[in-house]
Amino acid sequence: MNSSPNAASLASPSPNSAASSSSVSDLLDQSALTDIAQRLVEAAKKAGADAADAVAVRGVSQGVEIRDGRVEESERSEGDDVGLRVLVGKRQAVVSTNDISGDNVATLAARAVAMAKVAPEDAFVGLADPALLAKDFPNLDLLDRDVPSLAELERRAHEAEEAGLAVKGVTKSSGASASSGIGGMVLVTSTGFHGAYLRSSQGLSMTAIAGEGTGMERDYDFTSAIHGSDLAAPHEIGRSAGERAVARVNPRKVATCKAPVVFDPRVAGSLIGHLIGAANGASVARKTSFLKDKLGQQLFDGGIRIIDDPLRVRGLRSQTFDAEGVTVKRRAIVDEGVLTTWLLDCATARELGMATTGHAHRGVSSSPSPGAYNLHLEPGDVTPEELISDIKEGFYITDLIGSGVNGVTGDYSRGASGFWIENGKLTYAVSEVTIAGHLFDIFKSMRPANDLVFKYGVNSPTVRIEGLTIAGR
Repeated sequence: MNSSPNAASLASPSPNSAASSSSVSDLLDQSALTDIAQRLVEAAKKAGADAADAVAVRGVSQGVEIRDGRVEESERSEGDDVGLRVLVGKRQAVVSTNDISGDNVATLAARAVAMAKVAPEDAFVGLADPALLAKDFPNLDLLDRDVPSLAELERRAHEAEEAGLAVKGVTKSSGASASSGIGGMVLVTSTGFHGAYLRSSQGLSMTAIAGEGTGMERDYDFTSAIHGSDLAAPHEIGRSAGERAVARVNPRKVATCKAPVVFDPRVAGSLIGHLIGAANGASVARKTSFLKDKLGQQLFDGGIRIIDDPLRVRGLRSQTFDAEGVTVKRRAIVDEGVLTTWLLDCATARELGMATTGHAHRGVSSSPSPGAYNLHLEPGDVTPEELISDIKEGFYITDLIGSGVNGVTGDYSRGASGFWIENGKLTYAVSEVTIAGHLFDIFKSMRPANDLVFKYGVNSPTVRIEGLTIAGR
């Protein structure tokens, strides 16, 4: 069993900590959740289920928003929720509740079994093969026990806003916010799996406005991390937001053309997201993916590798087992340009005649479905400056608008803003344009720079794409 953190091992809180060591210990103790999940599974079996699994989820968060130096909102929330999935033959039902007191365990289990008995049959439902269940649970350092106080969150937000307003050309603040939270999950199955994990999170953002009247422009920056020590400094976030906003003032439109397009790292990860969405086994099984016949085929240049790594230390989406208890591992979704795998949970794997890849995700009120963990595009060999140095005219994108991407056909069209490239240099700001093409063509021409930084759940270096249509004036 992957046990929850031992209260005896907790470090003393810092002066900025939100709570005493005893209250933090209570927060991190998942024994009650484990007990509830175990009782739900046992009750389901007694009520007539052939198999069952239960998830218990804990969420605690606090945050503060400020504007113009004043606190606009301060909030805290916490709660435990449980979900039970039962199987009767090839019929399945899922129930959930946040009331786990008294006799609710037996009542919930009986209700779930009754629902399953009248549900339609599904040939692909079932728990994971016990041979696939995780047995080793490496320490991924996912818990920061130093929980910041609301006063500390306020200080961070104030510092970020002040730094943004100090940038020359910034005319006002659209606000700054700081937050922290701890989330955890316990999974118990009737096949004998017991697993649990806790993950902390902290974040900080600031949005600045530059210009006046109808010529105002806004931009933002943010930082998020598992551990507070990995956050960017508040003054850096504020200054970056201010500088980004000022750079966008007085944008121009450009004439419609075909030209190279360069994606800033902040938006380049969206291209990986489109690939992963189409490589999701659920989409493939429904035949709603433009990649449905492309497994094992060359989609990218031979140097391209796209990695999904659930075991990254301090990764924003890291965990040691999936939502069915299956072992997870680092995978190259694309290796040397070739699409190597779908993202599969047990049900979609059975439907496709394959084996699960350990990508099951679920909430308390839903059955498992496939999803990714920590994704990144491996960097190339050239700097961002070298990547654009030979572009006579092109478009450097810093912001994307809308979601005009068709996962069935692969057609791609999105609103964009950024900066025009002339003779290998960024020049004036550009807005109100649309970029369009097809994802197959985008993938084939993708060239990454060497500036990969692990900052988001999906990370990419600067990326260059050839020959997209840029629709302007």
